[in-house]
This record gives sequence, structure tokens and C-alpha cells, in this order.
Amino acid sequence: MIYVVIVFLYLSILLYLILGGADFGAGIIELFSSSKHKNKTRLLTYQAIGPVWEANHMWLIIAIVILFVGFPEIYSTLSTFLHIPLLIMLFGIVARGTAFIFRHYDAVKDQMQSVYNFIFVYSSFITPLFLGIIAASVISGSIDTSADTFISAYIFSWLGWFQVSVGLFTVLICGFLATVFLVGETKDGYIQKIFTRKAMILNMLTVLSGGIVFLVAEIQGLPLIRQMLSSYFALTCLLLASISLYFMWKFLKTAKKNMVRLLAGFQVSMILLAVFQIHLPDFVIFSDGQTLSLFNHAAHASTIQALAWALMLGSVFILPALFYLMWSFQRSPHIPHAE
Repeated sequence: MIYVVIVFLYLSILLYLILGGADFGAGIIELFSSSKHKNKTRLLTYQAIGPVWEANHMWLIIAIVILFVGFPEIYSTLSTFLHIPLLIMLFGIVARGTAFIFRHYDAVKDQMQSVYNFIFVYSSFITPLFLGIIAASVISGSIDTSADTFISAYIFSWLGWFQVSVGLFTVLICGFLATVFLVGETKDGYIQKIFTRKAMILNMLTVLSGGIVFLVAEIQGLPLIRQMLSSYFALTCLLLASISLYFMWKFLKTAKKNMVRLLAGFQVSMILLAVFQIHLPDFVIFSDGQTLSLFNHAAHASTIQALAWALMLGSVFILPALFYLMWSFQRSPHIPHAE
């Protein structure tokens, strides 16, 4: 049953990165859009993520619950040594959701709209940035359980060049996913061309930032490149992700939105699977080389069994309703022109 729980943990993290990441990316795109295109981007954002933006956070909640119930030692370690970036990320989620609701449903359209816009776009940038920082901190060996000062224990555990590079890589992934999803949300050819061009630019920047992550890891003595090269599975995942780039660009130019979305999700899945595989079963790596393993630091077998059954039964009831929600709102009319 432990493998069932681990699969659900991976899938929940993956789906949050893809679906929740696309939501965050919409705000990132708006942040870097010209004033001429901001309103058009904003209206497309309402149509694309408005109905389901809250539901996407379900994947993060599932991941947290799995760690809390199934791997309490891992959960307590992360919530202790990484409580600062975790709080910043959670604050960003709350602030972004609040601003999204108020700027869309506020009955009075006044100067507060600019405040809501500011909070929405910057929290959309900050949240995935710290999500990536947290993920990098877990595998970088920066957590020092023997630290005797606040800075070394709770600041340097997550603040470093490698962590920041992974954070920016995550931001670019979210922006790229958002452009891919938004391409098919309008029939306006001019707007489609804008988002297609942005998707290509962000895709190139994402690949470049991925290379920077490997470079920074090598400079800091992290064995990320050697781990990738020593794993045929991880290399295969990266190779498949690289090959899919060609087809994704081809479908982008022909505006085949469903194929582009599937390939974008496939690329992110392969990257995350490669990283997950080279560290499995280790989930947390400490500065002294010790690790917290998903196998050796799991809860009692009876707890894992109950958790696995709860996840499997819960998915039978929850997933069909969620997919129906997304499908039903995707049937709504497209916005032809966003002036």
C-alpha cells in the first residue's frame, strides 16, 4: 500500500503544478503584459480559471494531507525548518484568491481595482517562486538540523542560489503553461497569435532556466547532473520531454490547442518524474547527508493502509465530479473579442 500512497503523492504534486501552475501563470502573464493587452489577458483569465481556480488547490491539500498522515516526520521537518517560505507561499495563495474575487465581483468599480490587480499579479509571481524554492530546499541538502542560530536554521535552510534558480524555473513553467492553456480560450486570431508567441518565448526561457538550474547545482557541488546521467529512466524522461518540444511547437503554429496542452502537461510530467525518480525513496536530504525516506519514515503500516484506501475510494467520488466541472465550464461560449 505504500506504493499507492507514493503514487498519489506524486500525482497530487504534479496536478497542482500543472493545473494550479497554469492559474498562477495567468497572473504572471498579466504582470508582464503591455498595457494594451492587459485587459484582454484579464478577461481571458476570468473565462479560463474563474470557474475552477479554487478546485485546483485541492491537489495541494491532498499532498499536505498525505504528508501529515502518512509521513509525519517528514511533515514536521518541513513545517519546522521551511516555515518561512511555506508561510509566504500560503499567504500568496490567500492574497491572490482574495484579489481575484474582489476585482472580478466587486459591485463598485473604483480605484481599489488597481490595488486588487497589483495584489493578484505579484502574488501570482511570488507563490510559484516559493513553491520552487521549497522543492529545491528539500533535495539540496541545505537543511541543517544541528544549526544553533536562527539564520542558519530557518533562513539558510531555503535561501540560496540553487533554490532561487529552481524558484524562477517554476515561475517560468507556470507562465508557459498559462499561455498554452489561454491560446485556445479565444477565437480572436490576433489574440491567439499573441499568446502563441508568448508561449514560444516562455518555452525557450524555461529551457534556458532549466540549464541554469543544472549549472548552479554543479557550481554548488550538488550531484544533480551526475544523478541524471546515472539513471537511464531519468535520461529517458528528459529525452522524451525534449523530443516533445518539436511537436508542441508544430501544433502551436497550427493552433491545435488540445495537442499543445497535452504535450505541455507531458513535458512537465517527465521533468518532475525524472527528479522524483533519482531521489526516490529519499524525500528530504539534510546537510550532513542524512535523509528522510518515504519507506523508512512512513507511518505505521495500518495507517498507510487506511490512507491508501481513503485515497483510492475518495478519487472514485471526487475525480469524476471535478472533471465534469471543468468540462461543463469549457463548453461555455468563448470570448470573441476582449476590448
